[in-house]
Amino acid sequence: MKPHRTRAVVAVSIAAALALAGCSADGSSDSSSGDDLTLSLAASPEEPTSWDPAQAGTGTAYYYQAVYDTLIRAEPDGTYVPSLATEWTYDDTKTVLTMSLRDDVTFTDGSTLDSEVVAGNLERFSGEGGSDSTMLAALASVETPDDATVVLTLSRPDPALIYSLSNSAGFIGSLDAIEAGTIGTDPVGSGPYVLDAAATTVGSKYTFDRTEDYWGEDLPFDSVELQPIQDTAARINALLSGQVNGALLSNASSGQEAAEAGFTHIPSEIDFHGIYIFDREGVDAPALGDERVRQAMNYAIDRDLLVEQAMFGEATATDQIWAKGTLGFNDDYEDYYSFDPDKARALLAEAGYADGFELTMPVVSIFDNTVLTLTQQMLADVGITVNYVDVPIADLFNAYTAGEYPSTFMQYSAGEDWVLINDYIASDANWNPFGASTPESDALVAEYPTASEERQAEIAQELNTIVVEEAWFVPFYRAVQQLYVDDTVTATPQVGEANPTLYSWAPVS
Repeated sequence: MKPHRTRAVVAVSIAAALALAGCSADGSSDSSSGDDLTLSLAASPEEPTSWDPAQAGTGTAYYYQAVYDTLIRAEPDGTYVPSLATEWTYDDTKTVLTMSLRDDVTFTDGSTLDSEVVAGNLERFSGEGGSDSTMLAALASVETPDDATVVLTLSRPDPALIYSLSNSAGFIGSLDAIEAGTIGTDPVGSGPYVLDAAATTVGSKYTFDRTEDYWGEDLPFDSVELQPIQDTAARINALLSGQVNGALLSNASSGQEAAEAGFTHIPSEIDFHGIYIFDREGVDAPALGDERVRQAMNYAIDRDLLVEQAMFGEATATDQIWAKGTLGFNDDYEDYYSFDPDKARALLAEAGYADGFELTMPVVSIFDNTVLTLTQQMLADVGITVNYVDVPIADLFNAYTAGEYPSTFMQYSAGEDWVLINDYIASDANWNPFGASTPESDALVAEYPTASEERQAEIAQELNTIVVEEAWFVPFYRAVQQLYVDDTVTATPQVGEANPTLYSWAPVS
């Protein structure tokens, strides 16, 4: 097995299936209590194991968003706006990024933001081995010419750097707390909220109160509660009973139930669902090393039936992982593999698997049972026996990245092309634990960072062709997110992300 990088994109994948719900502190559906407003969100079950911003990951972003500001902020429409950094510019080589910092930011321990603080945070994020540390894989050095200026020098251009600095890599904590060794258990940031440890119970609820004298614009809620809810039935029941104001439900049947009960749907179509084939070189599962077998798996899937029966029409069938609006998206790959079980059987026989073969795939409680059952039946119909293994959610990320399974079900929010390439396509991609690639794909990935915008579009298209026609994955559909709210709160979806940010929730006036 080739060396590989790790990153908790599991959260981008899993969090799309998790609830985002607002409720009052006493559990009623009213988001207000007197003059105070409390927002409660059912967050990712991947709770933070440390409050150190160097350990921040996509799956725990909501927890960190409450207490830490990022250098750059992404608006709901995907545009980037100032946060702790007021402006940023690249040099002509795209390998030197100069950032100007605010001079009026104070952390909750009384220390102040300056370039040394930012440099210390970035260096630690890059070097501490956190789940998202590869976001700064290209970072070579950080210089601080003055208190308000930070200069990042890269070993190569990184087209996703601004995105990363608006995400996990951009969270900035107090350097005093970091050096004291206390930030892992006592978060000290400059964000809109502070952790209320007395009102927090790990595994149940994390409570945050408004930061006094916050440097930025106050968010509308006086406090925020993040609840790691894992069970699908518990989320829809909480919504229907009035315990919560809103929830991002994990399947369309729950969404249909919410709609029938009068809740409002806030839709967005941002991610693809399907089977990820990790072992494309047949290291542990020899059958998957044959392109014909992977193509047979694609022909075996009735995507329209999945959309109809599992998603109640709330999805678009597709054979590609690139989303609409990205450089790599190709209309021709929306329906490249027709549903053709006979062709699937013929390909399997041609590859030497006329009698079929077995695959073991991990599943967790939030996966849609309808999808699992239908897919298992479709593959069995052509001779592929899929055996499911229940895996605790807390163990899923390590199981994936350690290469314990040759394939799995998953979903992914595909935003910027370079992020997708780094997550899934490159030989050292975050979600390529077996390091599978081809000489052609390796060359295209290596060329992308320094290519012109026109050439980057061509490369993305060429990579998509390789991925689809060589059947690296078995995509099913792009799902419409099942975010439902009552009449007391609302949220604005975030382009390229499964979940709205904390900044995008508001009470209905």
